[in-house]
Amino acid sequence: MTAVRIATRGSDLALVQARYVAARIEAELGRETELVIVKTTGDRVRNVSLAKIGGKGLFVKEIEEALLEERADVAVHSAKDLPAQLPDELALVAFPQREDPRDALVTRDSDACIAGLAEGARIGTGSTRRKAQLLALRPDLEIVPLRGNVPTRIGKLESDRLDGVVLACAGLDRLGRGGDISERISPDVLLPAVCQGSLALEARIADPLFERLAGLDDAKVRAAASAERAFLVRLEGDCTMPMAVFAEWQDQGALRVRGLLASSDGRQLARSEESGPADRAAKLGARVAEAILAQGGDDILRGLGERSGE
Repeated sequence: MTAVRIATRGSDLALVQARYVAARIEAELGRETELVIVKTTGDRVRNVSLAKIGGKGLFVKEIEEALLEERADVAVHSAKDLPAQLPDELALVAFPQREDPRDALVTRDSDACIAGLAEGARIGTGSTRRKAQLLALRPDLEIVPLRGNVPTRIGKLESDRLDGVVLACAGLDRLGRGGDISERISPDVLLPAVCQGSLALEARIADPLFERLAGLDDAKVRAAASAERAFLVRLEGDCTMPMAVFAEWQDQGALRVRGLLASSDGRQLARSEESGPADRAAKLGARVAEAILAQGGDDILRGLGERSGE
């Protein structure tokens, strides 16, 4: 029996995630695996803001091509990198794991927090979502654009004399660097990105392996992802847009879905939330998006579109 070929980016974090999936495929499906490392547009273009080069699928397109051309059997993605629309021949077969979905503040001071940063502090992030929310919370902050892998970004604390960088807790935890985190930022302060912390497995629908891979799915992670991706789809968004959504489990199995859309400078911000049963997850996410559009989100989207066309 041939090995299951797993398409992945080549970063340290992507390889950790792909090896986790490989171990589960070998243990639970009884199949050998091999990694197929794919260099994506997002990996090749390092000195330009992702928003300026299109955003949609920058870490995904070449990996999906490997699936469509049958050079790989399954792809492992950080789910937050996935665009709203996927090729017709492919589907997200499993959401096997979600680590801490929160954002992390990393500083030279282990006791630092967002609220306690000095006025005018220089904070590094490559995320328009983080930038907008940080400026809405602390307009005095200087937001410094940041690209690169996790070690590179943390290294900017010294090389660029930054007061802090904001990253995903999940990535730091998966790399064994959770101890670098100064503050695990509450979603009440910074709402996470769509599916932040979640892994997503993508495969060809017609492949006989598809049904077996579905056995790696975590029902609770999928329900949360369904709500969050429905929000993304309704806003026709991607990972470069200053939008956020977070679905979390409450007592008695209810799902609470919070979402927001912001202008790039954080001066305009629309929020909404819904709660309901998990079997209505996608509807909850779409309803949160609809409420945001009704609260001025349409105007924010127009403004974002005009800026992207400059």
